[in-house]
Amino acid sequence: MSSTNRTVVVTGIGATTPLGGDSASTWEGLIAGRSGVKPLEGERFADLPVQIAAPAAVDPGEVLPRPLARKLDRSAQFALIAAREAWADAGYEAPAGEDAKIAPERLGAVIASGIGGVTTLLDQYDVLKEKGVRRVSPHTVPMLMPNGPSANVGLEVNAQAGVHTPVSACASGAEAIGYAVEMIRTGRADVVVAGGTEAAIHPLPIAAFANMMAMSKNNDEPTKASRPYDTARDGFVLGEGAGVVILESEEHAKARGARVYCEVLGQGLSADSHHIAQPEPTGRGIATALQNLLDSTDLKPSEVVHLNAHATSTPQGDVAEIKALRKVLGDDLDHVAVSATKSMTGHLLGGAGGIETVATVLALHHRLAPPTINVDDLDPEVDANIVRDEPRELPQGTIAAINNSFGFGGHNVVLAFRTI
Repeated sequence: MSSTNRTVVVTGIGATTPLGGDSASTWEGLIAGRSGVKPLEGERFADLPVQIAAPAAVDPGEVLPRPLARKLDRSAQFALIAAREAWADAGYEAPAGEDAKIAPERLGAVIASGIGGVTTLLDQYDVLKEKGVRRVSPHTVPMLMPNGPSANVGLEVNAQAGVHTPVSACASGAEAIGYAVEMIRTGRADVVVAGGTEAAIHPLPIAAFANMMAMSKNNDEPTKASRPYDTARDGFVLGEGAGVVILESEEHAKARGARVYCEVLGQGLSADSHHIAQPEPTGRGIATALQNLLDSTDLKPSEVVHLNAHATSTPQGDVAEIKALRKVLGDDLDHVAVSATKSMTGHLLGGAGGIETVATVLALHHRLAPPTINVDDLDPEVDANIVRDEPRELPQGTIAAINNSFGFGGHNVVLAFRTI
C-alpha cells in the first residue's frame, strides 16, 4: 500500500507496573499518589549500596501458566500480560485472522526493551557455574534476546506486517510507539501493538547503576526516594513492568466501531551527541525533539495542557528537561500541568515510555493529571507548573498532552496525543 499519512488513534491500553497488575489499578495508584517503591528482600541484595526498588505489584508467575512462564524472560512475561490486556481492551477477541476484524498481514508489533533478557542471562550463567553445562535451559537464547518480548507478543496476536524492537535505552518504549505510528501512517499496517517492557531488578544492574551515582541511596525511606524536582533528589529508583497500547488507523477503527481513547499526533526525535550517560545540561537536544514534533504536526503550544515528564529524579536531568520545555513552549508552559509519574512507579528504563504513554492517554481520557509526589522543596530552577501531591483536573474541549522519554546515549523521543 502506498504512503497515506493516515490519522492514528489509540484503541486499547494495557499495563502491569509497580502500582498494579493492569491499567486500571495502575491508574488508580497514580491518581492516589501511591509509591510502589519497597525495600529489596533476599540475601543477594544485602551488600548493595542501593537496597530499594519498585517491583511489579503482581508477579507475572501468578498470571501466566507455569509452562509458558518458564520459557519467557521476565521482561517478555510483562510484555505479554500488558499486550493481552490491551488487545482485549481494543475489542479483539482472538489473534489476527481468527478474529476477522484484522488480517495478520495488516497487523504489526513493536515492543521495546532497553536491556532485554538480562535476568535470564545472569541467572543462567549462575546455573552454568554452579550446576554445569547440562543444567543450562535450552530456552536461554530466545529468552535473553532483546527482541524476545516483541517476538512473543507478535506470535500471540499473529502479527505479520512486521515485528520490531527499537533499543534506545530509557527512550526505547516511546520510540517503539513512534515507530508503530509510522508503520500505520505509511500504510504498512492498519493496527500495531506497541509499547515497552523491562525487568532488570537484579544485583548486577543495581550495583552498576549505583556505582555510576545514578540511583537514589535513600534506603531508609523507600517511598520518598524517587523525588523529581525536589532539591534533595539524589537519583532514580529502578522499577519493572510493561505498558502497551493498541494503535490503529482512524478509518480502520471507525469501520469496526472501536472505542477510541485519543489521537496520536506524532513524534519528535533527536540525539544530544553530548555524552554516553550524562544529559546535555542546557536541554538542547530535548528542545530540538520538541520543536521537530511541533514542526511535523499541527499541534500548537496553546493546545498542550498536560505533560508526562521524563523526570527521573536526577539532579541534572530534571532541570535540563524543564529548560528545554521553556525554550520551545515559552509562556505556554505556564498552563501545562506537568506530572512526573516516576515519583510513584520508579524508572522502568525501556518500559518507561510504554507505561507513561498509558498514563498520558488515561490523563486525556479522564481529563485528570496525576500528581508528582515527594516534592517537599521545589528546586528553584524548575520553572514549570508541577502537579504536586493531588491530581489536577484538565480543561474541557479539545486538548493535547505530551509524553517525554530520554535515554543514555542522548536519545530523545517526544510523543503527542490529542482528544477527539
